[in-house]
Amino acid sequence: MMNNNFNPKINNLILKQNELLSHYTFTKTGGPADYLALPTTAEQVGALLSAAHADGLPITILGNSSNLIVSDKGIRGLTIILTQMDQIQVHGTQITAGAGAALIDVAIAAQTHGLSGLEYAAGIPGSVGGAVYMNAGAYGGQTADVIKDAQVVSLDGTMRTYDNAQLDFGYRHSLIQSDSGAVLSATFALTPGNANQILAQMDHFNAQRASKQPLELPSCGSVFKRPVGHFAGKLIHDAGLQGYRVGGAEVSTKHAGFIVNVGGATADDYINVIHHVQATVLKHSGVHLETEVRIIGEQ
Repeated sequence: MMNNNFNPKINNLILKQNELLSHYTFTKTGGPADYLALPTTAEQVGALLSAAHADGLPITILGNSSNLIVSDKGIRGLTIILTQMDQIQVHGTQITAGAGAALIDVAIAAQTHGLSGLEYAAGIPGSVGGAVYMNAGAYGGQTADVIKDAQVVSLDGTMRTYDNAQLDFGYRHSLIQSDSGAVLSATFALTPGNANQILAQMDHFNAQRASKQPLELPSCGSVFKRPVGHFAGKLIHDAGLQGYRVGGAEVSTKHAGFIVNVGGATADDYINVIHHVQATVLKHSGVHLETEVRIIGEQ
């Protein structure tokens, strides 16, 4: 049962009640958040966490929800979305960005200042916080290669800074996944380069992405992790699953590693397609596909 009395006294905070999360997810699916907060500062986040703890509310912290499926029943308690914390600051060869800053915007800022290292991120739709959380990467680059440190808040409101080694990066993994916290900001350590050459490389990656991925339809990005010795998309293609659909969720006919919303999809549609793909690929090739996308909310 929703607590109807949650009313933290935080100046200038955007707080919504019973807000549909489908308005915020890249899949355009997801049920209501009991409470949805859109903080703009780390201080607001800390105050929110303290207030939620005092009221006994469950806490969920999200970025821009690009590699995420929120259940149709929504999320109980307090959901904090950090997309308003999107400041980007350049200091010499380092860039510090808020958790809600689009990774694409950080890559553009780097290029503008003639800084190399984030070219791979030019088309990744996630936020800085999400990129650190899952060590996002593409085209041979990954977050672990360029992160100096990240400011992290625990769900009890404790804030600390982790350096690259402490973040314990692995394939689509970081310490944050097991530490029950959230990234507030991150600093990238880059190298001087030629702005025109950096732009050309970014344009090349974006052209590759546009030619291969179904960017014209809502999706949750790459659904499955890359199995050792295989490519998820090829396994799905070889199992004859492209075009497989449940409701409005369909295995993309352009790239089998994506599930797209072709119209009116629900989170359950997505989840049912995922389970069918996993079962079919396992039967066809003996490989279990592990999800890269996070599935959260009340089941």
